[in-house]
Amino acid sequence: MPARFKGLALDAIDHQALADWWCAALGYLRREPPAGQGERPPEWPVPIYDPTGHGPLIWINPVREPKTTKNRMHLDVYGYSAELLELGATMVRRHAARIEWDVLADPEGNEFCVFPPPPPPLPSAR
Repeated sequence: MPARFKGLALDAIDHQALADWWCAALGYLRREPPAGQGERPPEWPVPIYDPTGHGPLIWINPVREPKTTKNRMHLDVYGYSAELLELGATMVRRHAARIEWDVLADPEGNEFCVFPPPPPPLPSAR
C-alpha cells in the first residue's frame, strides 16, 4: 500500500506564538481536543487546521534549537506578500523576471513561497 499524506509539521521555539501566526496567515484555527478531554498541555505540539476543509493539517512542534539552515521542504501558499509581511514575515527573495513567487520566512525563519492568488473560476455556461 502506498503511503498517504497525513499532515505537515513545522518546528518552533515558541510553538504557541508560531501557531497563532500561521492561523492568522492562513485563516486556520487551532484544533481543540474533543469535548471532555480537557485542555492540551501548553508544551505539547499545536495542531492547526483549515476550517474550510481544503488545506492540510499542520502541527507546530516545540523544539529547543533555533533554525540554522535552509529548509529542505517548505510550504507554497497563495496570497499577498505585503499582507504576510505586515503580519511579521520577512522577505527572503522577491520574485524577478520569470519567477512568479516571493520567498518569505515566518517569524521563526521557516521559509515559504507566496504565489499570486489564482484567478476566480469562470462561471459555468448553462
